[in-house]
Formats: sequence, structure tokens, C-alpha cells
Amino acid sequence: MTDLIDTLAAERDLTDDEWRFLIEGEYDRQRLFDRADEVRRQYYGTDVYIRGLIEISSYCKRDCLYCGIRRCNGNIARYRLSEEEILACCERGYELGFRTFVLQGGEDSYHTTQRVERVIFDIKEKYPDCAVTLSLGERPREDYEIWHRAGADRYLLRHETASRPHYEKLHPPAQTYERRMECLRDLKQIGYQTGAGFMVGSPFQGTEELIADMRFLREFQPQMVGIGPFIPHHDTSFAAYPAGSLMRTLTMVALTRLTLPKALIPATTALGTIHPQGREFGLKAGANVVMPNLSPADVRGRYSLYDNKAYTGQEAAEGLAALKESVAQAGYRVVVGRGDAVCNVS
Repeated sequence: MTDLIDTLAAERDLTDDEWRFLIEGEYDRQRLFDRADEVRRQYYGTDVYIRGLIEISSYCKRDCLYCGIRRCNGNIARYRLSEEEILACCERGYELGFRTFVLQGGEDSYHTTQRVERVIFDIKEKYPDCAVTLSLGERPREDYEIWHRAGADRYLLRHETASRPHYEKLHPPAQTYERRMECLRDLKQIGYQTGAGFMVGSPFQGTEELIADMRFLREFQPQMVGIGPFIPHHDTSFAAYPAGSLMRTLTMVALTRLTLPKALIPATTALGTIHPQGREFGLKAGANVVMPNLSPADVRGRYSLYDNKAYTGQEAAEGLAALKESVAQAGYRVVVGRGDAVCNVS
């Protein structure tokens, strides 16, 4: 097992049987986590980067079968933030020490190409030392180009699964695997620091699908990878499916760190949702980013991607002091800065 981990850490590929053993086999997972932590310290030391998450809209034209804000869900209270509200979140976040703002939302026609462009321009003009990350779904390449020219630095677009048959089981026919991959290629070609990612434990997912995810990450080489457990939402067709396990998710975080040693990997809100110490466990398994919520307090509960989504305490911007303390207790330190991937630092 140690030889396999060392082989992966040396950035050499594995056979399917070797991947299968590391994902589902019986061995001491702590050795895997320790090796992943060793690799992240090699490139990032004990630094943990904070991102100010601003969830700008819970309206979405997509109908992903696992998502609580999917278009056909008529049981949730929708909202969208104005340009002024988004900028107010950034002002508050800057005062707290955030130097990356993540604008995330459903695919909402209200947030037009030009409206998002203005927001990016205003943020970069007022806070030139900050990075802007977008996570606004699938858009025409022209939109991505306009936003990049306006100053957007990074774009997060989870691939969700690198298996086409699996993708088709999680999405309606109008949403295609080919289109998602095309968008990811466009983002990278344009020059964004590009983020992909996947759910662990999603319906119909087996080890073979996770192997496909790892092979895709090795080939695509994203600068960021978001990995979190699947958590069901009660208003979706997957409501009765079990959540992904903590241990399997941590395993995939660690394997991703060894596969992409220079990547930025968040200890996700979903990890903190399924376990009180999920974030800290994620950091110890190779993650190096946390994303407290900067959205206005009165709308956070309405960005309901899955049930019981954490958005208070250390998952909120106002809990930053407690977050810093828990990160320090885990053996790391929250740092102020843009927090670029080391491969993008000149």
C-alpha cells in the first residue's frame, strides 16, 4: 500500500486495480492522509487560504436531479442579490481580511453578461489586490471571455462526474456531459485558473466512476478541485438516497492531493455539514482552502443546494475568529492573501 501511495505521489499513473484498492481497499487510511498532508506542506506549508463566498442567486434555469435549487423545485424561497448588495458583501469581507471573493449562483438570466461584467470591474477597481472567482455554471464562451477581460481570475465549474453514463443519470437530457466538458476546456484556454470537482457518494456512483474522476483530473490538470460528499435534498428525486460517507470523501481528497500536488483543494461546506469536524479532517487529508459565507445573513438559508447546509458559525464570515482558532488547533494557519495556486505565482 505504501508503495502505491509513493507511486501516486511521484505523479505516476496507476492501473485500475491499483486505483480500486486505494479507493475501496482495506488499509490504514491514516497513512494516506499523512502522505497527502506531507505533499500539501511541501507546496503550501501550513497556509490555509480563505475565500469569501457570496451566493448571488438561488434562481437557476437548470434541472440537475440532485440539486435543491433546480428549476422545477417550487417549494423554496428564491432570491437574487443586486449589484449594490454584492459590492456591500465585498466591502465587509475586505474589512475582515478576505482577498478572494467567490461569486456563486444558479444560472440566472437576471445576472446578464453585462451585469456580471460590471460587478467584476467594480470589485477589481475598488480592491485591486483581490482575486475574483466566478461559479455561475455553463455559459457561452464569449461570456467567459468578457468576464476574464473584466478581471475575473478564476472559475469553478464542477464536472460532477467524469463518466458520461453516470452524468446522464444525474441530469436531464438537455444537460449534456459533452457541453460541461466543453465549458471546462474553454475556461482553461481563455486563461482562468480553472476549477473542476465532483461529488462523492452520489446516486449510481461506484468505484469505477471515481477512477474515471481521477483519470480526468490527471489529464485536465485543473488548478482547483472541489470535492464534497453528496447530501440529499428533500425536494429532489434523490431525497431517499444516503449521503456520501466522510471516510470515502476524505480518501478522494487525499488521492486528489497526491494526483495534483499543486492544486487548491477546499475543505468544503458539505464536509462540515456531515461532520462537526469535517473541515478539519479535510485539511488533514490534503485540503488547503476554506470558504466562509459572506452572503447577507437573511438569504443564506435560501441557497439550499442540499438539506441542512451549514451557513452559520465557522461556515460564516462573522465566525472567522473561531475558524482561525479551529484551523490552528488542526495544525495550520489562516493567511490573508489572494491564495493563488503555486503554479500560477510568477
